[in-house]
Amino acid sequence: MKKVLTTFAALALIVSVSSCRETTEEKVEDAVESAVEEADSNMDAAVDAMENAANEAGDAVEDAANEAGDAVEEAANEAGDAMEKAGEEMKEEMDGTDGLN
Repeated sequence: MKKVLTTFAALALIVSVSSCRETTEEKVEDAVESAVEEADSNMDAAVDAMENAANEAGDAVEDAANEAGDAVEEAANEAGDAMEKAGEEMKEEMDGTDGLN
């Protein structure tokens, strides 16, 4: 009777250990799958953030280039106006119609 009980106890121990091992393996597999899915999600978010930053930087550069072009055009117009005025003043001075004579 003692052998039967010992055998039964050993059999129960073997079954419980193998059952526990399978559960642990499943938990590890689930944890690995979750980690991989989270890493993929984080990678996608990082790629999206980089694309958005690149687009915003491109827009900022384009805006700055437009503003610089406008400033250059305005300065050229002002310089042209100043040259015209100076030319008119020189012509008036040479013609003697500047009001000083």
